[in-house]
Amino acid sequence: MNSNIRRAIGVAVVGALGVATLAACGGSGSDASDSKTVTLVSHDSFNASKPVLDDFTKKTGYKVRVVKSGDAGAAVNQAILSKSHPQGDVFFGVDNTLLSRALDNGLFTPYEAKGLDRVPRDLQLDAAKHRATPVDTGDICVNYDRAYFKDHKLAPPRSFDDLVKPEYKNLLVTENVATSSPGLAFQLGTVAKYGADGWQKYWQRLKDNGVEVVDGWEQAYNQRFSGSAAGRKAKGDKPLVVSYASSPPAEVLDAKPQPQEGPTGVATGTCFRQIEFAGLLDGAKNTEGGKALLDFLVSKEFQEDMPLQMFVKPANQDAKLPEVFTKYGAKIPDPETLAPEQIAKNREQWVKSWSSLLLK
Repeated sequence: MNSNIRRAIGVAVVGALGVATLAACGGSGSDASDSKTVTLVSHDSFNASKPVLDDFTKKTGYKVRVVKSGDAGAAVNQAILSKSHPQGDVFFGVDNTLLSRALDNGLFTPYEAKGLDRVPRDLQLDAAKHRATPVDTGDICVNYDRAYFKDHKLAPPRSFDDLVKPEYKNLLVTENVATSSPGLAFQLGTVAKYGADGWQKYWQRLKDNGVEVVDGWEQAYNQRFSGSAAGRKAKGDKPLVVSYASSPPAEVLDAKPQPQEGPTGVATGTCFRQIEFAGLLDGAKNTEGGKALLDFLVSKEFQEDMPLQMFVKPANQDAKLPEVFTKYGAKIPDPETLAPEQIAKNREQWVKSWSSLLLK
């Protein structure tokens, strides 16, 4: 897969702590307790361009130190485990599938970011208290290898219903719901589609149709999927994978000349909408720096830098998408969604039921 895509979500190892990296700093070894240093805790997929972070420092006086804590699930769990002595000032990377866990554990201090009025109300899932600030959106969807389906003279699947048809037997790889954020989002999409009483029957049909389950997105997309550059190099043989609607632009970003059509496509009837949030950590040492950073995360400058850094879509409605997104990205007119309270009430049991069904 193109090295620029920043959605590497692997196995959730609770307590695993990645190597801290410094951004917008002249060098390494910055003191995290320095009042002019603001520490952002995030998953491994966080990325921002140096000029944009340098501009934040120029405007506010704060240097940004980034601490990466594994995949999204692991990062949230680590933040909860260390909440009495938080690793930083701001946490970025909790999405709507895990938001209730962070809020119920008192992870964030309320703060209404400047510029939040430019974020659509339907993305503000904690609008009453402003503990979680929406930063970006993305759609979890099945991606397909165009060459495979062309070579086999087979139409690619378009919907959840298609995936259980005999012609797609043994073609799909997905991520473990218990250890992967996109895996969980895909499961929630099937709950939204088939209901609390029907999703297990659907997954039984997927299992009977040969779905392969791997630990995380990195393994699924970069090793097993035949449509990605990394997957082809790894001799992946699955032409269907659970990934992102924004994965196709990543596959052509560095291509010269850029093709008329990307090597991968999106089954637009298999999508679940993710919203990713940031929040001021309760007990943060640098609350003023944290507030300034939250303001910056929803600013037009950061929001327009973000798509080609993390391959997600801006939450700020004033931010423009780069051409590679508009040309090669899939438009998802009607993604599946679930109310946060429904996810909060049922998530753990749904994960246990899925694990019992798929991993036994």
